[in-house]
Amino acid sequence: MTDKAESESPIENSSTLYTFFNEIGIINQLFSTAFRRALPVGMTSAQFTVLNHFARLGGERTPAQLAASFQVTKGAITNTLQKLEEKGYVAIATDPVDRRSKIVTVTDKGLSKREETLAVTAPALAQMVEELDLSEIKAALPFLQQVRIYLDKARDEIDFSDL
Repeated sequence: MTDKAESESPIENSSTLYTFFNEIGIINQLFSTAFRRALPVGMTSAQFTVLNHFARLGGERTPAQLAASFQVTKGAITNTLQKLEEKGYVAIATDPVDRRSKIVTVTDKGLSKREETLAVTAPALAQMVEELDLSEIKAALPFLQQVRIYLDKARDEIDFSDL
């Protein structure tokens, strides 16, 4: 805890955190809407997110692991994966160890579609660079990543049910 946080009351700390996450939520909503509009025909945000996940982390995942990563139901991720498989962007195979489970991997076609999607959305992002200071965005990234890592580790421990 920093000296400043120690000098503020718990209510002031809560208010600051609420405002911080509220701003992130609004930014996410505004960006997501603009991003959806720029996506190529036939590509949904959910589909792009799965392709981006694999491009960033590589490897293979089960549908249950993907559902947990995206905090969606297994049914929702299964629907997204089926559509990606139909397009040839992911391959879904039976797990050789646990034949009741499936293993999902991204295909070269899926990685290419992700790159194509990034290229199609680049002009919209270029507009942002004209208006926003990219060095400030870069400077904010390490802190935002720290917050994401904390929340990811604590996702099942933070309980707001008493509020």
